Amino acid sequence: MSVKIHNIAELKEEIRRLTQLKNEQEAYLSNQYLLLRKKIEAPSRLLGMLTSSIPGVDMVKGLFSSVLSKEKSDGKSDWLTNTLRVGLPLVLNKTLLKNVGWLKKTLVLLLSERAAGQVNQDKIGNVITKIADFVRPNKKKKQHHDLPPLEGTQPEVPDFGIPPNSETS
Repeated sequence: MSVKIHNIAELKEEIRRLTQLKNEQEAYLSNQYLLLRKKIEAPSRLLGMLTSSIPGVDMVKGLFSSVLSKEKSDGKSDWLTNTLRVGLPLVLNKTLLKNVGWLKKTLVLLLSERAAGQVNQDKIGNVITKIADFVRPNKKKKQHHDLPPLEGTQPEVPDFGIPPNSETS
């Protein structure tokens, strides 16, 4: 929509009209967002009402929520921790837990997930640094002649047979 503006009064009127239009559109979109959010939350509320009446569901929900959200609430989850949380159960299922019953598999997977939550980049970095320090050779100790002279004393000049202030030709 193109509006021809001829003077400053028309420009100010157009700015006021556009500001009012913007406010109306923002209010409409905000209202639509709230309606959509209520529609999405309805199934979740229904599921919550159904599970609250079943005994033992809160205990299972607490187990999983404590394992999954403990480090996230602390802000300590980094990419390595998240990768281990996903990858470790997959690797264990394919290798060590291939022919194990569902109860043992569930317990081991819960414990492995908690262990993966304890691992982060800082701990891995510290371990690698300690291994590198152990493998690297120690620096040679300074010998006596490498030490700086004490205050008030002259540094020793090695004697090569030529006096220090003489001219040689």
